[in-house]
Amino acid sequence: MKLLHVDSSILGTYSASRQLTAEVVAQWLKGHPDTTVEYLDVAANPINHFGADALAIKGVAQAEPTEVQRAENALSEKLVSQFLAADVIVVGAPFYNFSIPTQLKAWIDRLAQPGRTFTYTDKGPTGLATGKTVIVASTRGGAYSTSEGGQAMEHQESYLKVVFGFFGITDVRIVRAEGLAMGEAAKAAAMTAAQNEIATAAH
Repeated sequence: MKLLHVDSSILGTYSASRQLTAEVVAQWLKGHPDTTVEYLDVAANPINHFGADALAIKGVAQAEPTEVQRAENALSEKLVSQFLAADVIVVGAPFYNFSIPTQLKAWIDRLAQPGRTFTYTDKGPTGLATGKTVIVASTRGGAYSTSEGGQAMEHQESYLKVVFGFFGITDVRIVRAEGLAMGEAAKAAAMTAAQNEIATAAH
């Protein structure tokens, strides 16, 4: 079994999401000691944002791709192949400006490839990355899950569920710590709640 561990927080050792993903992976390995882990830090090693050169080889027909286009395509292929090879993906997803970090979005944009993670049919899109488990360590400074207004402002967990579902992944588990900026007591309670969730999510 292969596990891909992805971190995206810009806070380094101060990051709550990094703490939680490490605990998720450790818990998973306790129950599945035969698992091999590959680590990807998209904040420490940022991925170029998806642009015309990344799309060129697969998009518009041209006589000869440029060296930049070849390099961008090679990066996309490396990332999507790594993703497809994993049985389990653990994603650290902090809440930045009502959504996910731009670094994490850049990674997802490289994974969204027709013929690799999804395909279009006469009945609509079909995901091709089936049979995987995704565990998202979701961290938020405020509390968004407890009110209708908060849920309407949240484009982090909801986006990840949609995009991984679009890829054909139906087993998306959320480990959430929210209210982390609402005082030390709230932070401690949120982290404890998330750690308790890990035992169930990483079984």
